Amino acid sequence: MTAAGGSDTAAPVMIVTGGSRGIGAATARLAAQAGYAVVVNYAQRRDAAEAVVAQITADGGRAEAVAGDVGREADILALFEAADRLGRLAVLVNNAGVVDAAQPVVEMSAERLERMFRINAIGSILCAREAIRRMATSRGGQGGVIVNLGSAASKLGAANQYVDYASAKGAIDTFTVGLAREVAADGIRVAAVRPGIIDTDIHASGGIPDRAASMAPSLPMRRPGTAEEVARAILWLASDAASYSSGAILDVSGARAVLP
Repeated sequence: MTAAGGSDTAAPVMIVTGGSRGIGAATARLAAQAGYAVVVNYAQRRDAAEAVVAQITADGGRAEAVAGDVGREADILALFEAADRLGRLAVLVNNAGVVDAAQPVVEMSAERLERMFRINAIGSILCAREAIRRMATSRGGQGGVIVNLGSAASKLGAANQYVDYASAKGAIDTFTVGLAREVAADGIRVAAVRPGIIDTDIHASGGIPDRAASMAPSLPMRRPGTAEEVARAILWLASDAASYSSGAILDVSGARAVLP
């Protein structure tokens, strides 16, 4: 764990899972600018997470890089314990997620499917559980916000490429709506952002590094989105400006996920 920044423990804390790159890193930077103390979670890329922390610190913010795989419950517990030392948890951004190589369902292994749901769905649910234990007014908390990262793939299906990923993100859609109703009276808002084709390196991890650029001509806006565009939506949902938005799922897809 790497810490940086001042000693202002009064700042509300935001946990960003998968915060070392892409949408997560952009969210961490914007959160620090908005006055949050940020927990930048990472699974493997310590160097990238520390770079995000260093940038936040250089800009006068406060952040910690905390290792942890959201596919492991023990790591999730350790992540939240680290956040407790930083201050009061106000926002959880369930951003961590993975894709695998493009593949039709007929070729998918049980191991691939288990990993996809363990990290992309179960990990988010377990992180939310820990956040609720700290935020719920019935448990002595002061309320808070949980923002889940879905995907336009949950509406489009991702046939012949990532049906498993799309299915896991479909679970996030349902989880967002159900949890929002479950914890509304406890002062907790729950919402989701559903990105479309965003220019980040997640495409490389799926074996198609130029996917965003190559798809640009076929996209309604003729370009992929940026991590910062998604991060701004996340920060809005986390803010008081969205105080009556719970159970909402906000598409940030440049019209790609609009269905007839």
